Amino acid sequence: MSVDPMVRHVLALAGALLFATAAWHKLRAPAAFGAALSAHRLLPARLVRPFAQLLPLLELALAALLSVPATAPAAAIPASLLMLLYGAVIAINLLRGRRDLDCGCGGPGGERPLSWGLVVRNLALASGLGALVLPVSARALGSLDVVHALLTLATAALLYSAVDVALANAARSRLAPGAV
Repeated sequence: MSVDPMVRHVLALAGALLFATAAWHKLRAPAAFGAALSAHRLLPARLVRPFAQLLPLLELALAALLSVPATAPAAAIPASLLMLLYGAVIAINLLRGRRDLDCGCGGPGGERPLSWGLVVRNLALASGLGALVLPVSARALGSLDVVHALLTLATAALLYSAVDVALANAARSRLAPGAV
């Protein structure tokens, strides 16, 4: 099984955009991210701050590696594993009955209550990133492919944003008093 080179570029650039914006959110409000990370109660208190400082740097490094075609396949595995780790953190807290936590992925003012939808989202993102390790078909890219890739990337970013808001709103409505 091989992947079309245009699809590979879109997946890699979408992953780079995802990790760059995630890092930006964390770097803009390190205290808020540290508090969200601490609230998950999965790390000893002494490790929360170092992890809160390390994660955005790791995300920036992955964004950089994913944006370069030669290094994107090598970055795909750690990027996929990080998305799976984020999904596992959410799932563990959901299994603990802790739905009211902020996932830490929305940035300042963009709190996202935990939900199984976020776990599924992270599994889908990990799968998309994992596809970057597949061989690329031998097809030359043309100028129309560049336009198509940019339009596809823009559409994917808009779709991701819409799904993200829908997941956050659905989770908030379940937490609201009197919600059904």
